[in-house]
Amino acid sequence: MRVLLIGANGYIGRFVADRLLADPAVQLTALGRGDDADVRFDLASGSPGALTRFLDAVHPGVVVNCAGATRGGARELTRHNTVAVATVCEALRRSGCGARLVQIGCSAEYGPSQPGSSTAEDAVPRPGGPYGVSKLAATELVLGSGLDAVVLRVFSPAGPGTPAGSPLGRLAEAMRRAMQSGDGELKLGGLGAQRDFVDVRDVARAVHAASLSAAQGVINIGSGRAVRLRDAAAVLARVAGYGGALHELDGPPGALRSALGHPRPDPDHAPPVAYPYPDGCGSWQQADVRTARDRLGWRPRIGLEESLADIWMEAACRI
Repeated sequence: MRVLLIGANGYIGRFVADRLLADPAVQLTALGRGDDADVRFDLASGSPGALTRFLDAVHPGVVVNCAGATRGGARELTRHNTVAVATVCEALRRSGCGARLVQIGCSAEYGPSQPGSSTAEDAVPRPGGPYGVSKLAATELVLGSGLDAVVLRVFSPAGPGTPAGSPLGRLAEAMRRAMQSGDGELKLGGLGAQRDFVDVRDVARAVHAASLSAAQGVINIGSGRAVRLRDAAAVLARVAGYGGALHELDGPPGALRSALGHPRPDPDHAPPVAYPYPDGCGSWQQADVRTARDRLGWRPRIGLEESLADIWMEAACRI
């Protein structure tokens, strides 16, 4: 099976590439903007016609799209997350390769959820920020394309390679600084948010399974369990061997950003409204993962403690 992987150098894409390369039945071709891609192509600016010609030449059986942007303004997010996917869909429609499309979506497409609930694929999406909006628009393009396609809505990926700007990445960096400087206490804020963390290697397994399956539509990829960031911080302290005290700062939800390296708003001048969580997903997200089990035969295997241990191993190398 020939697979074209777009975004092989990204956080998820790197692990997807490793997983696919481990399958002797897969012939992998990487397409991206970097010099180490097999084929250099910028989805955000390239034309569907140029991509079509490449598809016809390579003739993949599966196209996996892990490319996209997580930061930037609405225009940049739309260009990288929505326009780029429109290019892929149009190129696949024009091409004679008949490839299946596996698109990586995200839980930000759902937006905030009711605390205590599990979000299933039939939930009405209400993204709380431009990132979620841009990814939801991409999903709608895929679903309306008429292609043989599946969208994997990945919840909060964790594990080795976790971006430094993510909540767990910032926790690890804050703990690293505390240990390096010998601080006996670590003050963190906004740890009341609860997220469904799934190891990035399990995500790669799901992509592999989706590539081989006939499943279509949207499929959630998560652990099926919401974890409070406060509890994740305690586990991280244990695996890191940090013996200091963890103090949670009081503050609105927006303090999640401020306590992990961003400027804290002045309480005397704060507006009299609740601050949103940085990812636009409110205080709670938990995936209903029954569809992944039933249609892909996939279950998460790696627990959060192992994911956090790998995050810490990378952070500790900087001490």
